[in-house]
Amino acid sequence: MRTMTGHDERVVLLNEDGRPTGVADKASVHGASTPLHLAFSCHVSDDAGRILLTRRALSKRTWPGVWTNAFCGHPAPFEPIPDAVERRAREELGLALRALRLALPDFRYRAVDASGMVENELCPVYLAVADSELSARPDEVLEARWVDPADLDVALAAAPWAFSPWLVRQRQELVQAGAAARTP
Repeated sequence: MRTMTGHDERVVLLNEDGRPTGVADKASVHGASTPLHLAFSCHVSDDAGRILLTRRALSKRTWPGVWTNAFCGHPAPFEPIPDAVERRAREELGLALRALRLALPDFRYRAVDASGMVENELCPVYLAVADSELSARPDEVLEARWVDPADLDVALAAAPWAFSPWLVRQRQELVQAGAAARTP
């Protein structure tokens, strides 16, 4: 997997039923015809109940410069997803998590960004509470902000185009499920 040490990151490819069919190099998978693969998304709150939003680095291949949830990633082959979530929080945000819980186990989406890059993921959504200070990597995160959930909902309704499509849909589903109102 590609981590801060620079090893190749591999993603788990899935069939339409969500069953693993193989692995592929992440760099070769994300393109104009991205196959369905396994990912995860994590929404992080603080002890005051604010939600962490990050703005994707301009160097990101998909949705550069767009505001999104705290972080996303891909589990390595055979890596338990909760372990991958905690690993990615440390690597991308320098953040320790607590109270990690699965909120949307079956979230799936396909989206195309302005450049034609496609995301096509089965992407379980987790909630967690920050258990350390944020120290984001600039090659991953351009900006980060803690926001009130009500303010986020107003912004998502007023200007959904300013956010990643997965954040818009995940937030809607979390609110509908009542998960967004509960601290993990």
